[in-house]
Amino acid sequence: MLAVADMRETLQFYSEVLGFSISMESPEYSIIERDGYTVHFMKAAGQDVLDAVKGHTEFYIEVSDIHSLWNHVQTFKEKYKMRGLLERDYGMTEFHIGDPNECLVFVGEPTSSITKTEQDAAANP
Repeated sequence: MLAVADMRETLQFYSEVLGFSISMESPEYSIIERDGYTVHFMKAAGQDVLDAVKGHTEFYIEVSDIHSLWNHVQTFKEKYKMRGLLERDYGMTEFHIGDPNECLVFVGEPTSSITKTEQDAAANP
């Protein structure tokens, strides 16, 4: 569960930028879902909680079809800090993006599940 400053802004980021569906929404607690994974958000109890989270929270989300998602996400590069698509030595193809609460989100897919056609398409958009 992640503490957030602004629930609406957080849900907008995860749905519009990262393609999550909103499963449950309230001002105090919300749940999003993508590719079978869920993330829960709770309105932060105070500034001290936000100060503890900002810049100190990271988490990893596995997705399918990372190249299509990356093509969409990079259209937001002027608004959010991000690091481009990388093939990691631990077998993941991933990108990183900061959310509105200054949490670092790692988004990845096992490199072995990406087909040669997808890799070629991503290299030559």
